[in-house]
Amino acid sequence: MRLRPLQARDATAFAEGTADPAVQRYGHLPEPVYTPESVRMMIERDATPGLQRGDLAVLAIADAATDAFAGSLVIFDVSAHSAEVGFWMHPAHRGSGVAAAALELASRFARASGLRDLTARTLPQNPASQRTLAAAGFALERRGLDTTPSGDQVQLLHYRRTLHDEQRRGRRL
Repeated sequence: MRLRPLQARDATAFAEGTADPAVQRYGHLPEPVYTPESVRMMIERDATPGLQRGDLAVLAIADAATDAFAGSLVIFDVSAHSAEVGFWMHPAHRGSGVAAAALELASRFARASGLRDLTARTLPQNPASQRTLAAAGFALERRGLDTTPSGDQVQLLHYRRTLHDEQRRGRRL
């Protein structure tokens, strides 16, 4: 598994994945419906410029051997010391540990970039995401009403992975 910038050739698999009922229910994606064309437009309009600016990374979780799209990981709300991470998996790739491995890679990248913390949020009704975050070293901090990337106000579980403490404790990233 590897993380790489989202590419136009991922558009069909990305759109198919976002149509999945679980992604629709738990993903809170900024757009209600994605088509291959709208994904290509999002890459051009948001993803590529965000990477160039360094404040938004819309990444593909890809198979290491085939480079096939398996899901999406987004790093956003980047500040001098922290960023938030969100992820979703294409239904064909769920349950394989790939999401936790992608979060581990994102944590390594964030730490190497000088960030101290990565945060994540998920719905209380999404135990799979909660297990994935815990497996990737994120700790539950609190529950609270918050606004999702889709603009919905919902109760969310807030997680944090403190990166600078890992270096002091000798955790290898």
